[in-house]
Amino acid sequence: MRVQVLTIFPELFAPFLGASLMGRAIEKGLIEVAVHDLREWTEDRHRSVDDEPYGGGGGMVMTAPPWIRAVRGLSGDAGDDPGRRPWRVLLSPQGARLDDAKVRELAARGDLLLLCGRYEGIDERVRLLVVDEEVSIGDYVLSGGELPAMVLIEAVSRQVPGVVQQAGSVEQDSFRSGLLDHPHYTRPPVVESLAVPEVLLSGDHAAIRRWREEAALRATREKRPDLLKDTGAEG
Repeated sequence: MRVQVLTIFPELFAPFLGASLMGRAIEKGLIEVAVHDLREWTEDRHRSVDDEPYGGGGGMVMTAPPWIRAVRGLSGDAGDDPGRRPWRVLLSPQGARLDDAKVRELAARGDLLLLCGRYEGIDERVRLLVVDEEVSIGDYVLSGGELPAMVLIEAVSRQVPGVVQQAGSVEQDSFRSGLLDHPHYTRPPVVESLAVPEVLLSGDHAAIRRWREEAALRATREKRPDLLKDTGAEG
C-alpha cells in the first residue's frame, strides 16, 4: 500500500512514521508513506500558500494553484483518471466520519493521497477539481489536517497483511463486529482488590468465548448504546 501526504509541515510526520508499528511496517516494505511539502509547488519567491479571503473575515485561506499543481503532479501519468491515480482525500471536519467501515474502504483503495489543510481552510475549487472525498476524524476543529492524516494512516495500515503480527487481533478490534471490544486482563491476577474474572483463568475456551461475547455486548450497551441501534440488540 502506498500513501502520499501533502502538507506545509512535513517535519511533523517523521517521529510518527519512524516509531512502533508504523516504523516497522515501513522498514519491512509493507506500506510506503511519502510526505511532500506543498511549498515545492509554489511559483513565487516567497513560496506563498495562503491569501486573504474574498468577502472579508478573519484568518487566511490556502490558495488553489499550489494544491492543484501538487495533486496533479503526484498523480503522475494517470492525470485525473480515477481508475489509475491515487484516491485523493481531503482531511476536513466537514467530511465523512472515519469509522471502521470507512477505514476498510480506504485500505482497499491501495494508493492514497492525503491533503492536509491549514489556516481557515483551502480554496473551495481545490475540493471541486482534485479531491475525491473529504474525511473527518470527529466533530471538532484542529489547526490542520496533519494529525487526522496520521490517525487515518495508522488505522488503514492495520488492514495491510503483516503490519499487525497477529492478524486475528485486527478482526477482534472494537467495531469490527459492530460491538466494542471485550475487556482485557493480564498479570498480576489481583490489583488493589480487583481480581481477574475467574472464567479467564479456567482454561475453558468455550466459556471464555461466551464471557467475551457477553462482556463486549455489555460494554457496548454501557459505553456506546448508539452502536446497538442497527443491530436490534438494545434490550
